[in-house]
Formats: sequence, structure tokens, C-alpha cells
Amino acid sequence: MASPWHSLVSQKIFLARTLLAQLDENDSVPTREALVQGAVELGLRARKLILVMVARMYQEKLAQPESLEALIELLGSDIPETTELTRLAGETNSWWNHLDQLERHQGNPPVARKTVSDENVIAVSADTGPDRSRQALEQTLTAIKHFTDTLEERHSEW
Repeated sequence: MASPWHSLVSQKIFLARTLLAQLDENDSVPTREALVQGAVELGLRARKLILVMVARMYQEKLAQPESLEALIELLGSDIPETTELTRLAGETNSWWNHLDQLERHQGNPPVARKTVSDENVIAVSADTGPDRSRQALEQTLTAIKHFTDTLEERHSEW
């Protein structure tokens, strides 16, 4: 039987995917942006809920860790879940890192762009921010789902 926390994480992922599925049906720029930002927020919420899920699996019934660091402080760094999450946080192309990038991007005002004229045209690389494409977001959501399903299977065997 799935834990209520696993079900809640799965729900957030399902809802995020539901929003992403609507991207193909909308040409309105504000609507598309709302769908992407909504899916990102649900992904971020799922990540926070994973931290609570792990704490509950280790019988921390009242803990609500807000960060990986708080979870490590609560449970230690020698359990498989904190070890795995720490590894994911350090990997450039992991779902955890992608969500970190999305959170920073979405939580800050847009970068002011310089105007281009004939006098100031210089070839430079512009920071375009994290990949917010439907495909990238779907990949991240799939990875989160796989992680939580594996976690639930591991702990439901006990």
C-alpha cells in the first residue's frame, strides 16, 4: 500500500503533467507561460514533499524539512536517501539540479536586456536560463516519479 506522502507526491507530478499537456493546445503566450510556471511550481512542491516523505519513512512524524540540508540535519548523511539526494544535488544534469535552476529562474525578476544598435553589437553568449521546454520538464517529472516509486517500494518491503 502506498504511503499518503507517496500519493501526494504522485498527485503533484500528475497535475504538473496535466498542465504541460495543455501547452500544445494553447497559442496564447500568457497562457503558455502560466502553464509552464504552474508545472514548475508543482514540481518544486513535489520535491519538498519528498523530503517530508523521507522523514516520515524514518519515523519523524512531525518533521517538515524545507531543504536537503534540513533533512540531513534531521536524519544524518549516512542513510541511503540522503546519500542519493546529496549525489543528485551535486550532479549537473539531475532532476534535483534542474529544479534548483528552475526555482532560481522563477524566483527572480527577469534580467534586463541591453538594447542592440550598430555601435554596440558584440558577439556574446547570453544566459538563457534553465531549459523550460516541455520535453525537459517531462524528463524531470519522470525522474522524480521514478525516484519516489523506488523509495516507496524500498520502504514498503519493511
